[in-house]
Amino acid sequence: MPVLVPTTEHNQDTRVGAPAWRQAAQAATRRAQRLTDRCGREAVAMWQPKDSVRDPHVARHLRRAAHIQPWRFRVEMVRGGGTVEHPPPGDGVTLWKSKMKPPPWDAPLPMSLHRDARALQTAEVVQAHVRGARYTAARLKHAQHRINKQLQLLLRYRKAAIHRLAEVHKGLLINQQSAKLRGYRPKCEKVPDKADKMLTWEKEELKALKRKMELDMEKSENLLKALACCRDTLGYYFEERLQVVDLMNQPLEKVLDYSCHQSFVDLSRTPSPCTQGQKTQPPDPLGAYTPECEAALHQAKQLVAESKDALEDMTRNEAQVREQQRKITDRVGAALAQKMRETKELRDKMNVALGLMRGTINRCTKFSQEMYNNLGFIEGPLSHSHLETREKLDRPLVRVYQRHVGTQLPEASRLTQGAGKLQSHIVQVEKNLHALQAEHKRLSRNLNCKNLGYDVDHNVVRLRLRQQDPHVFYEQAQRLVSDWDPKTPPRSKSDDIPQ
Repeated sequence: MPVLVPTTEHNQDTRVGAPAWRQAAQAATRRAQRLTDRCGREAVAMWQPKDSVRDPHVARHLRRAAHIQPWRFRVEMVRGGGTVEHPPPGDGVTLWKSKMKPPPWDAPLPMSLHRDARALQTAEVVQAHVRGARYTAARLKHAQHRINKQLQLLLRYRKAAIHRLAEVHKGLLINQQSAKLRGYRPKCEKVPDKADKMLTWEKEELKALKRKMELDMEKSENLLKALACCRDTLGYYFEERLQVVDLMNQPLEKVLDYSCHQSFVDLSRTPSPCTQGQKTQPPDPLGAYTPECEAALHQAKQLVAESKDALEDMTRNEAQVREQQRKITDRVGAALAQKMRETKELRDKMNVALGLMRGTINRCTKFSQEMYNNLGFIEGPLSHSHLETREKLDRPLVRVYQRHVGTQLPEASRLTQGAGKLQSHIVQVEKNLHALQAEHKRLSRNLNCKNLGYDVDHNVVRLRLRQQDPHVFYEQAQRLVSDWDPKTPPRSKSDDIPQ
């Protein structure tokens, strides 16, 4: 057996070594121990997770039980009194036999397979980027397709609106032509009437319709510019994403179907028919779905909704303008037709009065001629050679009778009195005949004016019916009266109508 030799306590006075030398050795020993402890702790900390640092104030078995408690399966009660065990949520390796799910080991130091792990991680990142780029490209393409549809609808509406605006312009031209053509009426027929008021009202209404259609055209033009700009932006971003997926053999139309979305407009709704789908990722400045793409898609969504509402309003306005223009034209045509009927009625009455006056003038002329003949018979012959025996005042019977005093015959005075009275009646008849002839002339002139006014109104109605034909375009209607410069046609100074 070994013999234990008791240690001999050396007195400080009996030590041989110097104190400085001894302190230096002890300091080197303490430094080595501290370095050893630090390196050991750092080595252990490199290989264990951060949350597994042990508390020195708790027993080891208690620390281990508290550490592995979150890993164990959870027991849940079900109906009927049974129990079901579920692994805890989160990432990790599920150990079904020991009913535990420890979290993944997160070591700060790279493993031996670090290169392969990084390669797999890079491949996953690239594949995720490709999938995101393909999904974003599909959304951009679908949005661009919807924008193209709205552009086609807007262009189709603009074509109809241009045609309707041309019809309104043609209506204004027809109104101007009608007013100018009615200026060819005689002066007595230019008294302002309801037909002139209706033409003025038609002009104001057509101007209001023109302004309304021009506002719709301006609105549609702004929408077209915004949609075209949005389409170009979507196409630019789509071409950028297409550089990533140009080698993929999967059609982009199926990407939205695989992600359980059939539209780019509302991707936040719950995908109903499918149970699995790719969720819309939040915008990432460094990813495939950038904030610029999100802004472009949001702008496309707003423009599609705005263009739909605008198309409905503009289509309704175009229909209202067409119906209102038709009613305006019908009212003006009815007013002109009523004026023609009134003119024809007055013309017929004047024609009857003119015929009666013509008969009266003929009778008065014949009566005047008979009175002239009677006056000649009363006054007797003008030449001495035409005298007869019965016309001489010195005939034998008269001479015998006038020999007695106071027996003068009143033949000469009575003849003179009768001739004077007949002459006064002849003058009165002549005066009446002149008045009848003057009135007949005025009535004939008025009748000619009525005929000319009726013909002008008839030509206006015929012109309006001809120009309102859908096959007559604005240029053709404008070419008809292109040489009408003045507002009213030239008239003579006296404004007399030739008989």
